[in-house]
Amino acid sequence: MESIAHQSVRLCPFMRKTIASAHGVRQLKSANLAAMAEKCPVVGSALHVRGYATTAAGSAAAVARKVGGEAVADHATQESSFDFDGMFEKEIEKKRLDKSYRFFNNINRLAREFPMAHRQEEDDKVTVWCSNDYLALSKNQQVVDAMKRAMDKYGAGAGGTRNIAGHNRHALKLEAEIAALHKKEGALVFSSCYMANDAVLSLLGQKVKDLVIFSDELNHASMIVGIRHANTTKHIFRHNDLQHLEEMLQMYPKSTPKLIAFESVYSMSGSVSDISKICDLADKYGALTFLDEVHAVGLYGPHGAGVAEHCDFEAHRLSGISSVGGARTVMDRVDMITGTLGKSFGTVGGYVASSRRLIDWCRSYAPGFIFTTTLPPAVMAGAAEAIRYQRRHLDLRQQQQRHTSYVKKGLKDLGIPVIPNPSHIVPILVGNADLAKQASDMLMENHRIYVQAINFPTVARGTERLRITPTPGHTDDLSDLLLDAVDDVFARLQLPRVRDWESQGGILGVGEKDYVEQENLWTEEQLQLTNDSLHPNVLDPVLQQLEVSSGIKV
Repeated sequence: MESIAHQSVRLCPFMRKTIASAHGVRQLKSANLAAMAEKCPVVGSALHVRGYATTAAGSAAAVARKVGGEAVADHATQESSFDFDGMFEKEIEKKRLDKSYRFFNNINRLAREFPMAHRQEEDDKVTVWCSNDYLALSKNQQVVDAMKRAMDKYGAGAGGTRNIAGHNRHALKLEAEIAALHKKEGALVFSSCYMANDAVLSLLGQKVKDLVIFSDELNHASMIVGIRHANTTKHIFRHNDLQHLEEMLQMYPKSTPKLIAFESVYSMSGSVSDISKICDLADKYGALTFLDEVHAVGLYGPHGAGVAEHCDFEAHRLSGISSVGGARTVMDRVDMITGTLGKSFGTVGGYVASSRRLIDWCRSYAPGFIFTTTLPPAVMAGAAEAIRYQRRHLDLRQQQQRHTSYVKKGLKDLGIPVIPNPSHIVPILVGNADLAKQASDMLMENHRIYVQAINFPTVARGTERLRITPTPGHTDDLSDLLLDAVDDVFARLQLPRVRDWESQGGILGVGEKDYVEQENLWTEEQLQLTNDSLHPNVLDPVLQQLEVSSGIKV
């Protein structure tokens, strides 16, 4: 201290004056150093700027306090607060600059005028062409009536988590319906499929020691978040590249616990995974399979159980709700199937269907299930009715497929670039975020058609698109209006058509030389079937409630 003071006296005029008034260096030990520092023309001004200065009559207590007998800095009165609003604005501005800022349209879908909706004013009507209510069951009268009856009798809410409030007959019935749909031993309902994916994947990683997860690069955000929360080793394989997946699986002994996480239908591209071959790899290398059928339930298979059911279409059609005898089906081979109640089934919520043991394990350990308020009784009643209704209405799936094919063919004839796929998704490639937004706005304002632009981070930059999803209600006359509107917008904005992408070498199957398109999942023979072609046991099955839904007694 004395050495520093002596050196300061030689260099600083203020210190020479201060030392003299303090009658020597030794007396500095008992002086109020903070108050003295404020008087320095250099240090004092710096203290005021930084917010460290004390009052003239104050003491060092403003910048220091004692905790457990030791002096520590007191930052509560120092400097200015962090500028949260400034940070928020800066981050939002980044979104605006790179054209990924999201605008939400005010769309109010009209139950009695499907697929019409109104905007802010009720007389401002548009046609909706991008809803994930794929079968329009949210407006189905039987579904709505089931919800009304449940609400009138049991009220609006569930009363809390199932752990606290208990569950009810609607939860029991819904989980039995889901298990029967996927021909699994058990099912568990969550508040959303985002929650289901996150809860199950994260729990597996946290509870299964040394688990290695293999994830398709285009998996949904909910799966990505669940894998991140799993806090375990992960590998990302190229989209639908099973050779790449096998190379990664080969890195580990068969005894190492593994899980392959993938989707059946990838919602932004419409691509479809080869579930059977992934199951082959899982068997070969000792892995569990986790299949997200969110964008496939209701739309594929004779009973709407998804692509896994569609793989053995005839076997499931002939057996109806019963298990298929003989060899295991693809749906049998998948260990866990997650799905949503909020798309084809028209309500809200998510679920996982699996073995009795795995469902009981999730029910007992998953925080995302235990600590989340359960779905309202009316929602569960509506979802169960929707599953039962669509199971016996094969014609809904067929109409949706026919309308999709009509739109895809019409766009192809116009040279509009549609990312090729074998599913019900119609992704129109634009390739520029700003232009995709302009195209969406022009369809709305000039043609009264609502199609949302899809930008980063939902899709990669440079692959921005318009995503169209026909339903059973989008008849040919409405489709013709859509085709004319899209043709007009592409002409006005001079958006690249197929020939333009060809000249650039192509992308995502659009304009790529020698690209071979996959056949549609639905064959012509399957599209010729009728509701009477289904097994009679699907018409009004009586399902026993699942013991695992309440807890297995020993």
